[in-house]
Amino acid sequence: MSQDLKRVITGKVRLSYVHLTQPHTPPSGGEPRYSVTLLIPKSDVATKQRIDAAIAAAIEEGVQKRWNGVRPPQIPIPIYDGDGVRPSDGMPFGPECKGHWVMTASTKQKPEIVDLNLNPIIDATQIYSGMYAHVSVNFFAYNAAGKKGIGCGLGNVQKVADGEPLGGRRSAAEDFASLVATAPPENAQPYYGQPAYGHPAAPQAPVYPPQPSTAAPIYPTQPGTAAPVQIDPITGKPLQGDVWGI
Repeated sequence: MSQDLKRVITGKVRLSYVHLTQPHTPPSGGEPRYSVTLLIPKSDVATKQRIDAAIAAAIEEGVQKRWNGVRPPQIPIPIYDGDGVRPSDGMPFGPECKGHWVMTASTKQKPEIVDLNLNPIIDATQIYSGMYAHVSVNFFAYNAAGKKGIGCGLGNVQKVADGEPLGGRRSAAEDFASLVATAPPENAQPYYGQPAYGHPAAPQAPVYPPQPSTAAPIYPTQPGTAAPVQIDPITGKPLQGDVWGI
């Protein structure tokens, strides 16, 4: 099989703007596509040389097959200097692009994503902006709506290492790490003091006032007076002893 000069497998690159598990509609509209931006270290001279050679091969094919034998004086190519400015708005690239070549690749077909042992990565959370990977790309000439240039197609992705996530998103561990030290032990007894804001107080046993005694009242004897006579409620006669009703 002859080697496709327009196809490149990169060295270790960092991924940004990752849309590899679900297609993404570009801001300008159009059909949703799988896409990823590659941050290629400028120190990886070998990968940059392969990309330059592949772009040159795509230009030659474009002259022969798409541009009617005419080489355009200015040919847009899909790789940019991360230390420069974005072609879209003239603003500087983000700080993660410094010291890198920046290139976006896309495809209509879902790419395969594998680990170092070539096993498919099923867990979508393992695929994110900031991770490191090898990526296969291919370059092609286009002639659409009067615009001529070189595009970059996305092949497959091999994740080679984790990295600090890009995009400002924090992990749950980062958000709640400070709360772990202050969380009560799982077997701690509930606290029934002042409830926290937004939480009802735990129910407590009601406290009832003391009940009055049902025993017969005992009246104190005034000095110099006889004890009051108790009347038997049955006979109506004064009590003659400790047993009522007799």
